[in-house]
Amino acid sequence: MSEATQTSTQSRRNEKVGQVVSTKMQKTIVVEVEMRKAHPKYKRVMKTNKKFYAHDEQNTARVGDMVRIRETRPLSKLKRWNLEEIVRRSALAQVEEAAAAGK
Repeated sequence: MSEATQTSTQSRRNEKVGQVVSTKMQKTIVVEVEMRKAHPKYKRVMKTNKKFYAHDEQNTARVGDMVRIRETRPLSKLKRWNLEEIVRRSALAQVEEAAAAGK
């Protein structure tokens, strides 16, 4: 299989970018994704937020981080997404890491 066809088969799964709003569960994060969509009748752009439960194996994500999640097989009752990468760390998470390193 050539590299071009291999990347197209890998990227079949849906990906979303959103902000982590909760890390209170073990190996699970809650990611809020903001979607902008034009109203069907009035054509006004509306914002809608949706929360997704994603699997975070190493518990690396922190609240406020911008992350990319990818669709996967059902892992539990609510989890159908997997943490792909941390796009941007939040300022709060960087302060916490610096404080932990200083101790």
